[in-house]
Amino acid sequence: MTAEGSKLWGGRFVGATDPVMERFNTSVAYDQRMWDADLTGSRAYVKALRRAGLVSTEEMGAILRGLDQVGEEWRKGAFVLRDGDEDIHTANERRLKELIGTAAGKLHTGRSRNDQVVTDMRLWLRDAVATLTGDALVLISAMVERAAAEIDVLFPGYTHMQRAQPIRWSHWILSHAVALQRDVERLQEIRKRVNILPLGSGAVAGTPFAIDRELLRKELCFDDVSLNSMDATGQRDFVAEFLFWASLCATHLSKMAEDLLLYSTKEFSFVSLSDAYSTGSSLMPQKKNADSLELIRSKAGRIFGRCTGFMMTLKGLPSSYNKDLQEDKEAMFDCYDSILAVLQVAAGVVSTLKINPGAMEAALSPDMLATDLAYYLVRKGVAFRDAHGLAGKAVFTAESKNVPLNQLTLEDLRGISPLVESDVASVWDYAASVEQYAAAGGTAESSVRAQVQQLRAWMARHKPQTQTVKSADAE
Repeated sequence: MTAEGSKLWGGRFVGATDPVMERFNTSVAYDQRMWDADLTGSRAYVKALRRAGLVSTEEMGAILRGLDQVGEEWRKGAFVLRDGDEDIHTANERRLKELIGTAAGKLHTGRSRNDQVVTDMRLWLRDAVATLTGDALVLISAMVERAAAEIDVLFPGYTHMQRAQPIRWSHWILSHAVALQRDVERLQEIRKRVNILPLGSGAVAGTPFAIDRELLRKELCFDDVSLNSMDATGQRDFVAEFLFWASLCATHLSKMAEDLLLYSTKEFSFVSLSDAYSTGSSLMPQKKNADSLELIRSKAGRIFGRCTGFMMTLKGLPSSYNKDLQEDKEAMFDCYDSILAVLQVAAGVVSTLKINPGAMEAALSPDMLATDLAYYLVRKGVAFRDAHGLAGKAVFTAESKNVPLNQLTLEDLRGISPLVESDVASVWDYAASVEQYAAAGGTAESSVRAQVQQLRAWMARHKPQTQTVKSADAE
């Protein structure tokens, strides 16, 4: 059993903690990945302590040097966790005391693990947002450049998983790029709410000392200071927002993966994945499985579970900090790891897959031009609702005669509408069909090229933001 004297909270307790409770309570196994954020926050805090006259210049210098040494041990993989290190904050402070002695005990003056941990999380997530933004932009760029290079390829557009209308392959790619564009914009909006400083809030009531929170804000490159200490330590809205963001981004990528899984089957044969993003069967030598896409699809479910689980934790909590919030970090870390891997694998898949233009164009069928026949009649002066019905009759006639729609004779079509003339032959041209959708957002070449240019310009404006926290040198 662990003696309580080594605990940050141990003074009020006697005896020892049950080993089962010790394991149940500890979080250092996973929150140690915030070691750098924890040290960064402590460097800023000791400067605030010095300004408040709570540590001397010499003590501040010793603490800063000690924190740097602790950081160097973490970077080299030499930091040794000890029994009793409940979390990363306890571990770092314990090691600091071993290195510099009693001066380390002044670092926690006026600070609670409640405001310390949420500061660490915000620092960590701020960097994570920058990384995810960068990787999402890499994926969007791969999609946009592929769309630009393969703009001449036509293939079926589907609704309800039925062939609907001819479109450009590039139009399909850009439909997914635009969804990711929204994801990046949402992520950068979330970052604004992540980048609020809670340090200096204490446990619940604030700090009784003259801690300069504006100094802390500037040192740590936060945009603003939290308004209410009780809210600052007890809310995890920014974590919930991030988990939902990851869920929605994973939804978009799962949807793209599902399309590509279908397109890569022998039945479609539209695309072929690179061997680098495929696996084989332990039994069937001929198999080439798109496991990369299946795992992208499955990770969405994992992320949803984390998001839902954490929301269930939050909904039952009373005000201020509760230990239930220890669940926030595993959810945040796991969703980050999952969505980062999904973005990176998706970028690899998109960059390396091969398309089969012949199979794509062969999948186009005359019935997909039924809407074009209706538009032809509209241009002859027929109201669209009437034209839609007449085109439907043409489809029925073709099915009754067991011939493709474009094989109906002029007499057949004139029997449906006397307005049909010999120029109806122009309707049965897939390239011409696609080119008529030239309005903004359409699948005509001019529209798709405009989408490419808009996305390129948007990417140039949305590079990830990075923060450089000030040097740890003493003032």
